[in-house]
Amino acid sequence: MLRVLIVEDEEIIRRGLLCMIDWAGMGCRIVGDAADGREGLALMRTEHPDVVLTDIRMPRMDGLEMAEAARVEGILPQFVFLTSYAEFGYAQQALRLQAADYLLKPVDEAELAALMRRLAAAGSGKDDAEVRVEGVDWARYLGDASLNPYVRHAMERIRADYREKLSIEVLAEEAGVSASYLSRKFKEAAGQTFLEMLTRERLQNAIVQLSSGKYRVYEVAEENGFGDYKNFCTVFKKYMKCSPRTFLQQTRGAAPQQGEE
Repeated sequence: MLRVLIVEDEEIIRRGLLCMIDWAGMGCRIVGDAADGREGLALMRTEHPDVVLTDIRMPRMDGLEMAEAARVEGILPQFVFLTSYAEFGYAQQALRLQAADYLLKPVDEAELAALMRRLAAAGSGKDDAEVRVEGVDWARYLGDASLNPYVRHAMERIRADYREKLSIEVLAEEAGVSASYLSRKFKEAAGQTFLEMLTRERLQNAIVQLSSGKYRVYEVAEENGFGDYKNFCTVFKKYMKCSPRTFLQQTRGAAPQQGEE
C-alpha cells in the first residue's frame, strides 16, 4: 500500500482528508498528518511516506519550501500539491519542483483515486529502502551518552572524514579492537552497517552538491569519497533508481553534461 502523509494547515480540510476519503479502497495508508511544512518535513524523516499530499500556502514553512528542503536532504516522496484557481502560479512552480501532480480544491475523490492508482503503478517494484537516501541523524546517535565508545569513534570518523577512504577494518585497528566486534556493535547501535551509514552520508552530501548546479558529476564523485565516476554512478543508481545525469535533469532542468551519464 502507498504510505501517504497529509500536510494542511486548515484543520477542517485536514480532518476531511483524513476521515472522509476511503484511503484503504485506494490502496493507501495514512502514516501521519501535519499542520505546516516544518511538521511535515519532520514526519517525512521518520515515517518515510511514498506520497505527500500538501497544501501550498501554510504558516512557518509552506509546501514548496518543504518540498525543496526534503529534496535537499535526499527525501524523495511523490509530492501532490493542493491548490485553488487563485494559486495557479504556485502550482506551476510546484511542477517545476518535480511534483507528481497538483489537485484543485475542493479535492474530488474520484480524481484523487485515479492519481493514487497512477502513482502506485509508477512506483511498483521499487524497494523503498533503496529509493530513499535520508541524512544521518547525528544528534540522535552522538547525543546518546550510552553509545559504545568504539562505535562513537567510528561514527565521528564518518561524519568528519566521509571523503576519505574509510573501512571498518581501518577503524577497528585504530581503536584496538577486532573488525568483527566493531562491525557487530555498530549495527546494534545504528540499525545499519558501517558501510551503509558511510554511503548514506556520502550520498547525502553528493545530492546537495548536485542540486546546487555548481559541480559536474565527476567532481561530486571525487569530492565525496566515491573514488571514481563509474563507482559513483553505480552507487547512485542503486539508491536513487536513476543516474546522476537524470537526477540533474529532473531536479534542476539541467542540460546533460558532455561525457556524463
